[in-house]
Amino acid sequence: SAMLWLLLPLAAALFLGFGEPVSYHLIQTSSFHNHSWVHLCSGWLGELQTHRWNSSSGTFIFLYPWSRGNFSDKEWIDLEKFFWINFIGFQEFYTHHLMSEGEFYPLYPADIQMATGCELHSGKGFVGFVQAAIQGYDFLSFQNETWLPSPKGGRKAQKACTLLNLSQDYTHRVQWLLSDNCPRFTLGLLDAGKAHLQRQVKPEAWLSSGPSPGPGHLLLVCYVSGFYPKPVWVMWMRGEQEQQGTQRGDFLPNADGTWYLQATLDVAAEEAAGLSCRVKHSSLGGQDLILYWGAPHSSLGLILLAVIVALALLTGLGFWFMKRW
Repeated sequence: SAMLWLLLPLAAALFLGFGEPVSYHLIQTSSFHNHSWVHLCSGWLGELQTHRWNSSSGTFIFLYPWSRGNFSDKEWIDLEKFFWINFIGFQEFYTHHLMSEGEFYPLYPADIQMATGCELHSGKGFVGFVQAAIQGYDFLSFQNETWLPSPKGGRKAQKACTLLNLSQDYTHRVQWLLSDNCPRFTLGLLDAGKAHLQRQVKPEAWLSSGPSPGPGHLLLVCYVSGFYPKPVWVMWMRGEQEQQGTQRGDFLPNADGTWYLQATLDVAAEEAAGLSCRVKHSSLGGQDLILYWGAPHSSLGLILLAVIVALALLTGLGFWFMKRW
C-alpha cells in the first residue's frame, strides 16, 4: 500500500539502528500425540520473543507493554480468529488429506512446524515467507501467491500444494497477511518498542579455567554476560595481538532479554601469563573492557581479604585482653 512505502524510510533507519535484519515471524508447532492435537505458537521480532499463544483461550499473550504495536483491538481479534481457524483447519487437512494414502503412518505421533513472517531486504522492501516441515523434513513453502512442494516432501507435498493452490480465498488471505499485514505490524512494533530495542546495557565479564584440555595445558575461559544489543566482540589477546586460537561459544539469551557469551583459549600453562580477554561493545563508549589472566585480586577479593585480616586482628586482641585480665 501507499502508506507502507511511506514507512520504508523509517524501516531503513531502524534497520541501521538495530544492527540486524528487521523481521517478524511466527513459529507454530502442531503435535498429534495420543489422538489429540497440541498447538503452540510464538511471535518473534528478530531474535526477541514478543508474543505467546494461549491455546486454551485462542488469544495472543503480549510479553511487553509495546507488543500490541499500532494494531487496533479489532485487528488483533481478526488475527486471533484467523490463527485459531488455521490451527483447526490444518489438523483436519492433515488428517483427511495428507493421511489418506498412508505415507505418514502411523497417524501419530506427528510433529508439524511452520514459520510464517516477513523480512526487510535492501532494495526489495519486505519479503514474506511461509515454510512448513513434517517430522523434521521440509514439506512445502509459499512464494509469490503459490504453494510450492519441497523435493523431500514427495507425493504428499505435491498433493498438499495442489489442494492449497485450488483454495484461492485462503491463498489470497495468506498473501495479504505477508505483503500488507506483516510489514505494517513489524514497523509499528519497531516504533512502539524503540526505547526498549535501542537500549544499551553494559556487559559484565569474568575469567576462570575450564576442564584441562591435556597435560601441561590450560583452558582459559572468558565469560561475558548481561549485554544488549547482541553484537559484541570478544577475543583473547597478548598485548595488542589477537590469539587466533580463541573459540567463541553460541550466544545464549538471559531471562531479562540480554545476552551471554563465552570465549575459550587452549594454551600451554607456561604461556598463560600476560594473556588478557578484551571485550568491545557499543554500550562501552569505545572504552574496551580488558581482563588480565592472573591479575591481582578483584575488588571483591580485596574486601574479603580485608575482612579476614580484621577478624584475625580482633581475635588476636581478644586473646591479648583475656591474657592481661
